[in-house]
Amino acid sequence: MSKSYRVGIDIGGTFTDAVVMDETTGDFRPVKVSSTPDDPSRAFMEAYTRGMADRGLASDQVRLVVHGTTVATNTIIQQKGARIGLIASDGFSDLFEIAWQIRPNLYDLNYEKPPPLVPRHLCIGVPERIDALGTVLVSLDETAVHLAARQLADDGVEAILVCFLHAYADPTHERRAAEIVREACPDLPVCISSDVCPEYREYTRASTTAVNAALLPAVGAYVERLEDRLGKVNPGSGLFLMTSGGGIIASGTARQQPVQLIESGPAAGVIAASYTGQLAGFDNLIALDIGGTTAKAALIEDGRPRLASEFEVGDAAVATTTRDKGQGYPVKTPVIDLVEIGSGGGSIGHVDPGGALAVGPQSAGAAPGPACYGIGGTEPTLTDANLVLDRLNPAYFLGGELRLHKSLAKQAIERRIAGPLNMAIEEAAAGLIEIANANMTGILQLVSVQKGVDPRAFVLVAFGGAGPLHAVALAKALHIGTVLVPPSPGVTTALGLLVTDLRHDNVRTCISKTDELDLPGLSDIYSEFQENATRLLLSEGVSHSDMRFVREADMRYTGQSYELRVPVGRLSCDLPGKLNAAFFTAHRRQYGFATRDEPTEIVNVRLSAVGAVPRPSRRQVPDGGPSAQAALKAERDVRLPESAGRAPTAIYDRYRLQANNCFPGPAIVEEIDSTTFVPPGCTVNVDDYGNLVIDVGRGES
Repeated sequence: MSKSYRVGIDIGGTFTDAVVMDETTGDFRPVKVSSTPDDPSRAFMEAYTRGMADRGLASDQVRLVVHGTTVATNTIIQQKGARIGLIASDGFSDLFEIAWQIRPNLYDLNYEKPPPLVPRHLCIGVPERIDALGTVLVSLDETAVHLAARQLADDGVEAILVCFLHAYADPTHERRAAEIVREACPDLPVCISSDVCPEYREYTRASTTAVNAALLPAVGAYVERLEDRLGKVNPGSGLFLMTSGGGIIASGTARQQPVQLIESGPAAGVIAASYTGQLAGFDNLIALDIGGTTAKAALIEDGRPRLASEFEVGDAAVATTTRDKGQGYPVKTPVIDLVEIGSGGGSIGHVDPGGALAVGPQSAGAAPGPACYGIGGTEPTLTDANLVLDRLNPAYFLGGELRLHKSLAKQAIERRIAGPLNMAIEEAAAGLIEIANANMTGILQLVSVQKGVDPRAFVLVAFGGAGPLHAVALAKALHIGTVLVPPSPGVTTALGLLVTDLRHDNVRTCISKTDELDLPGLSDIYSEFQENATRLLLSEGVSHSDMRFVREADMRYTGQSYELRVPVGRLSCDLPGKLNAAFFTAHRRQYGFATRDEPTEIVNVRLSAVGAVPRPSRRQVPDGGPSAQAALKAERDVRLPESAGRAPTAIYDRYRLQANNCFPGPAIVEEIDSTTFVPPGCTVNVDDYGNLVIDVGRGES
């Protein structure tokens, strides 16, 4: 019987990463190719075919292909989404113009809102009205819907969204309107808010649906292109995509609801960090992913990443947590709570208008790339800075596949930074890294300190091509005692695609005082959710025995504006008391206090349907004892942090390290897809799974 494999492919701004994993042993091999921004599917197929060739696999040996993509995010950021039209309740067609009053800086008189997702002239109101209890006040004017659809089609829209007031309480009018639109304009896709986001708060519901509609043509065509190309080389494998919430969905579902893919890649990285950390015996983790374009951070408590129910996407906001809200378009779908900034290996260093040294958010990307790549880039990047400081080996970047040019890196830093600031080239390079580290320390504080969490009680998991280069400096800044670097950290995100489950989230607004809860009605909602989810999981090849359903509810004190999520147990007569107890606990954990005297209410009812995907067991590496001498490959002078100057530094081959090897810093560990920098005063231990466990200590930074 031949072995079976699964393939994970993650497309980033600079590189496209692939992991080909043996389903029996959990062994995997990394593949990195340059991304192709003009058509990401080309890099996808190049990574796939190279991974197959490297392992000598036949097409029928690959059972599962999972993809993490930035196509959805980039489509919105670059404002390349479909031209969409809105059919709204009469009197509410200005909702995209009004949006909300949140602004990133309250007193910034020059602030301009992002342009509306739907221009005002493409928003048409039609007579209809349903109230918050689901009572029909004004019947739907079907003739008006038909005329509105034809008008929007004549105006050249590529998709139509329907968002009626209180459609979450009764979707009848929206569903009938969608039927009329399809009859009038059979070639146009239609999205209705009660399918995409059946929750109250009209603007966020409309915005989420609009983002979904805007993505339908681009993401749908992209996924279909992947299905076609993959089907020609491997017709037997299924294609799945990672969602923002950390689960995977079948490609057919992704084509219909592309809004779920916006934080696809970053979510996979957090899942991989959780998986790796638990193998190493750590449940409380901070995931740090530094790629070529961005740095991302997320908190993992008790082995579970934190989830948020809403985030923003747009030109200035592409993360679930930002320093300033109101910079993008709200999207209300489950998402792993993370922070993201433009600070990666390809981030460009420059002198700002005030004469200060700055890094990012602009990136050299895959083309033209950092100056040291020698393929046309002329701007100094973090990769150039690390090369100048000899923390990177120019002959072993990507395992020697791409030779770096130190002279070009020096020229770029001299021309753009050292010269204008009258600094030595090496001092300018060290300054670039210090500025970038300060920026990245800020995002670690956002996911920990500013959420009431002490980072000293957590382990920092560093991955991405540049993560292990900067991780120890960031850990020292926050007095984190341990850094964990997984094997092949440059493709850790792609690994995360292969160690998660299928997941579908169902939600519906159902506002009710907790002590007046309608248990039969609540049971009906959960039963409906479970029946629909079961059908969907069965269509994706999940057996009943591998299905799991998690019931939750969003609760708040009566009169509050925001909710907290709590588990929902058995639907018995004592449920209201149990819900209140869970809510008080959650409120105290989140805000530091809770009062049991105030009335509470349920706002949203939720059910997560999980289809278990078996996780391969990871093979342990051989025990090599404490000496790492067999992995020592060279020694070179490396510029150390702060003002320590240069010092001889041991260079280790990651692939020759074995379990229980131990060595002190300063040291550098080289592998094909990443480099780990260990400053003086730190100690590296190799665990049973080949992870580098770096004891940073808790001294001053």
